[in-house]
Amino acid sequence: MSRAALLVLADGRFPAGGHAHSGGAEAAVEAGRLRDAAGLEAFCRGRLHTAGLVAAALAAAAAAGCDPLELDAAADARTPVPALRHTARRLGRQMMRAARAAWPSAALDALAAARPRGAHQPVVLGLAARSAGLAPSDAAHAAAYENVSGPATAAVRLLSLDPFEASAVLARLAGPLDQVAERAVEAARRVPLEGLGALPAASAPLLDITAEQHAAWPVRLFAS
Repeated sequence: MSRAALLVLADGRFPAGGHAHSGGAEAAVEAGRLRDAAGLEAFCRGRLHTAGLVAAALAAAAAAGCDPLELDAAADARTPVPALRHTARRLGRQMMRAARAAWPSAALDALAAARPRGAHQPVVLGLAARSAGLAPSDAAHAAAYENVSGPATAAVRLLSLDPFEASAVLARLAGPLDQVAERAVEAARRVPLEGLGALPAASAPLLDITAEQHAAWPVRLFAS
């Protein structure tokens, strides 16, 4: 296991396409629900415990060796909104390209062949972590972090927010992020005995609704 590989995987400069997505922050800013650092922290905290938890568990399960095609179907079932399914697969396709270049493996090749239009991003992330020799806990942390770092970075551009304030928000979320990653890993451990129902299915209805609305905007700064 290489901690350096985890740094590469979680780096915002890893060419997995996340920079083009706000994780719902753009719609929240437009609606007036996200206006400052305090609002960003509340938004990220809510996202972490819903979409972040689900993504972390899927990534941990993929890194633990669970069937990625079954996990992809489980991700679909936990993503009821077409706009978010499209986004997840688009990001998964981009991450697959980056992961296969960084950590070539037969497992990544097989998933790419089975899902040419892209598997769900957390599943690809988990499989990439496994190909890089990382543990399920590493995959969970990377997925959870991606779910809050994306909106934080987007908020700097959308609100002209002080980057230091955005970084401070992420620092304050370190403890909750660790807890979410631990819950995700524990759920992934139960999959071999209990099936995919052991994975969390936390929902964020407002994120779902605004994602569909955002997808129809004629002009937008971010893809999602």
